[in-house]
Amino acid sequence: MNRIFTGRQEEQAILKKAMASHEPEMVAVIGRRRVGKTYLVRTVYADSICFEMTGIQNGTRKEQLQNFTNRLNFHTQPIVPFQTPKNWLEAFQMLMLYFEKQDHTQKKVFFFDELPWMATRKSGFLKAFGLFWNDWASQKNAVVVICGSAASWMIQKVVKNRGGLHNRITRRINLKPFNLAETKAYFKSKSFNFDHYQIIQLYMAMGGIPHYLKEVEGGQSAAQNIDRIFFSSNALLSDEFDSLYFALFDRAEDHIKIIRLLAEKWQGLTRKEIIALGKFSNGGNTSKVIEELTHSGFITPYYAFGKKKNGRRYRLTDEYSLFYLKFIEGKRLEEKGMWKKFSQTQTYKIWSGYAFESICLKHIPQIKKALRIGGIYSESSTYRSQGIEGQKGTQIDLLIDRNDHVINLFELKFYNTDFIVSKSYAKELRTKMAVFKANTNTRKQLFWNMITTFGLYSNEHSLGLIDQAFTMDILFEEDE
Repeated sequence: MNRIFTGRQEEQAILKKAMASHEPEMVAVIGRRRVGKTYLVRTVYADSICFEMTGIQNGTRKEQLQNFTNRLNFHTQPIVPFQTPKNWLEAFQMLMLYFEKQDHTQKKVFFFDELPWMATRKSGFLKAFGLFWNDWASQKNAVVVICGSAASWMIQKVVKNRGGLHNRITRRINLKPFNLAETKAYFKSKSFNFDHYQIIQLYMAMGGIPHYLKEVEGGQSAAQNIDRIFFSSNALLSDEFDSLYFALFDRAEDHIKIIRLLAEKWQGLTRKEIIALGKFSNGGNTSKVIEELTHSGFITPYYAFGKKKNGRRYRLTDEYSLFYLKFIEGKRLEEKGMWKKFSQTQTYKIWSGYAFESICLKHIPQIKKALRIGGIYSESSTYRSQGIEGQKGTQIDLLIDRNDHVINLFELKFYNTDFIVSKSYAKELRTKMAVFKANTNTRKQLFWNMITTFGLYSNEHSLGLIDQAFTMDILFEEDE
């Protein structure tokens, strides 16, 4: 089958190296739901997969074993069909006995997709799988690929396994959503001629999730596509949120509760604030939930300037979840043109600013490339100070602290035309810089920078204040 494949060059190379090596390989492919893990493996290994099975969500052990047997019969086409085994030890014994007789001159791929759904508590799967690898596959000309959408589960139960799978992973792929350059390339591969502003708007609503992006149609504006994909009567993404978290996490209620908290707090929350607002226990389970959401890419920790671990604030960075909670949940969606209606509200204005800011923070390498500081060590962070004695608090969207005695301060603005610095806004920026300098006692050179959609309109208020202004175009550059 011919497949359109965009990007993923590094990930393709890892899979191809595993295939070309003279050693048996176990490759773990980890990434959130809908990000394209299965598509990647099937595309690269299209002609080499000799056995593939996918776990059944919420399936019993009996159902998983029946599924295994069905797949084994499908791939091997035996004269007498295999019968369903009693347990996973018997299942893998069947697999080994059949393929032991096969030609091993060509490397074979065994693909186990959605491993967490198979390896449920007391199922015995991981123990049997470890035996399959240690006693057989690790001595054969084979690549064993394991995939899972529950990223934290995969890391804790497989990558960091202390049992039979300890240190058995030979290669690991953390598959992330497309960045803007990859999203643009994906649309180009489908002959969609979108400009950067249209792509940014689509990305703000659904992120770089390939399964979502494939719903976009050419010849329609971003607004038209969003209206159809999210708000029509048969909209694919109108109810994705309901199944998204429960497909990834056991007892996902706490995960969703944290997502909802962060959706209301644009500047993020510390772990302490999450516990207080959500009335969670200050224990290991809360840390586990936060870790799972972080590993799966739904939330992202950002460090405050000058602070390390204790200064982390978690932000909701899954574009779809934020969009759903702001514009879909609890809304009546029968009307046509809902998105045009929403885009005239204050909620839209606040959301678009936050969504654009989050996109910029996901493209720090591109921003550093635009600054031409690739050879200089630097750290990115945010800054936030509480107001005191009637003075307003100060917040800086992004700082890049450089080893060449410079700190770049950034304002990130989503606007539908050139951005104009007013007299009052210029005063606000000067105050921000002064407060930051006084509070941090920094002796480094401070430069104000801006990233806007269409650029900065130069006037008397911006001259001498904004050192460099960039457009959204820099976010579409390839990583260095």
